[in-house]
Amino acid sequence: MKKFLIGAAALLALGTAANAADLGSRMVTKAPPMIAMDEWSGFYVGLNGGGASGRKCWDVASGALFVSEGCHDIRGGLFGGQLGYRMQTGPWVFGLEAQGDWANLKGSRISAAVPGGVVTDTSRLDGLALFTGQIGWAFSPSWLLYVKGGAALTWDRYEHLVTGGALINSADETRLGAVVGAGIEYGLTRNWSVAFEYDHLFMGTRDLDFRSPTSTITDRERIRQDVDLFTARLNYRFGGGPVMARY
Repeated sequence: MKKFLIGAAALLALGTAANAADLGSRMVTKAPPMIAMDEWSGFYVGLNGGGASGRKCWDVASGALFVSEGCHDIRGGLFGGQLGYRMQTGPWVFGLEAQGDWANLKGSRISAAVPGGVVTDTSRLDGLALFTGQIGWAFSPSWLLYVKGGAALTWDRYEHLVTGGALINSADETRLGAVVGAGIEYGLTRNWSVAFEYDHLFMGTRDLDFRSPTSTITDRERIRQDVDLFTARLNYRFGGGPVMARY
């Protein structure tokens, strides 16, 4: 009986040790989860569209004369495209992008510099271009949160109109400024993604010569401008699917 009990205990100990070894082996060799480490790498092109608003402040700045004409808002829509390149390192994404948009932002107000309210200041923004760098954080294989910054160009037109519509004088410009923005992007498939983005354009202050319909310079205006953009974007990324890596 004693030999039987000793043998049973030995078998039980052997089975317990085997189970523990098997469990340890399985814990060591279990593969960690797979995640996409370069989901956002590659060249891409896309379309964007949305709305924008801006603030224009006019001052008469002819010689020693400096009189405020007041500020007004411009609002409207925009549509265009973008192209860029991104490189992902772990969860961090770095990129460069160029964007161009047709725009139709308009606004006006009665000039505060002319008595009687007989002159109207009108502003129009016809287009813009952005050249930016990006830094993003891919907090999952399908989601990217990013910030951007760089240079901005706007194409603008300004007019003084007699109340009723007759043109007094006008000025056109291409203005260089700066832009900062942020967006969030979602990968729909291996190649397609959608994004929502906000950008603020710091376009500064500039002196412009206004010309009559006969091209004679009639006065100089100092105009200050800022613009806010809200756009939805659709991108197509070239290349195959993401390279999978252990994390």
